[in-house]
Amino acid sequence: MNEHEEPQHQSGDDTQVSTGAPHDTSGVPEAAIPELVIISGMSGAGRSTAAKCLEDLGWFVVDNLPPALIPTMVELGARSQGNVARIAVVVDVRGRRFFDNLRESLADLESKHVTRRIVFLESSDEALVRRFESVRRPHPLQGDGRIVDGIDAERELLRELRGDADLVIDTSSLNVHELRAKMDAQFAGEEEPELRATVMSFGFKYGLPVDADLVADMRFLPNPHWVPELRPFTGLNEEVSAYVFNQPGAKEFLDRYAELLRLIAAGYRREGKRYVTIAIGCTGGKHRSVATSEKLAARLAAEGVETVVVHRDMGRE
Repeated sequence: MNEHEEPQHQSGDDTQVSTGAPHDTSGVPEAAIPELVIISGMSGAGRSTAAKCLEDLGWFVVDNLPPALIPTMVELGARSQGNVARIAVVVDVRGRRFFDNLRESLADLESKHVTRRIVFLESSDEALVRRFESVRRPHPLQGDGRIVDGIDAERELLRELRGDADLVIDTSSLNVHELRAKMDAQFAGEEEPELRATVMSFGFKYGLPVDADLVADMRFLPNPHWVPELRPFTGLNEEVSAYVFNQPGAKEFLDRYAELLRLIAAGYRREGKRYVTIAIGCTGGKHRSVATSEKLAARLAAEGVETVVVHRDMGRE
């Protein structure tokens, strides 16, 4: 984990689950019972990063769910008609009063043939102290004592759970990307982690998109705005697109930029980055950038990248 990653103290979603119904999955086909991962471990060791990684891989993630409610969550997933096939639950020291129920819940799940794994994240005392000090926040169990007192108390509280873990990851010397890579190796299967791309056209005169990861400037091409018969149309029009890509350098740019994006996309996947916004700009965001964004998005989609096209400024005057 990166030393500057904030220790996880967020409250998470206030999940409301009724406990009135018994935890009975007897009427549900075994194939419909979701796979379950329980994420736990030391505060500041990267639980939220691990949970986010599973969320990006398509898991339904619930933060800070009391262990007594885990069988209920699995039952609800089993009755979701396949919509919730994989559930990840974050169990941490905030729910310490519920840990007495965890073993009973795990036994209940085992009797119902629920496939479950426990992922335990830990770090050295030195790494945890450094992380808490870097964000100037107390350990949740330190009380009036020192950070190390809270760490010692938490280790003792989680000792039994650590012994039951199927996967223990020591994040003492890991940064966020390395932890995500380890989670991917365990849970992504043989498939390469999916990358989702947003290709956004925009006009420079309206400002750069604040969320752009990559920006390309199409103002090196002649502007269709100055062609009277093309001015009323946009880059979605076939004649405008043909005009843009008949200009010297346009097709060469598309080919080389697509090749560059293949290289970048491979690196993003290795680093655990799942989302990328590619901004394509021209003067007004109506002609050149729109036509290029459409062509580029089609290239990415053909290579298996889940792609969304957004034309930010196309409708402006």
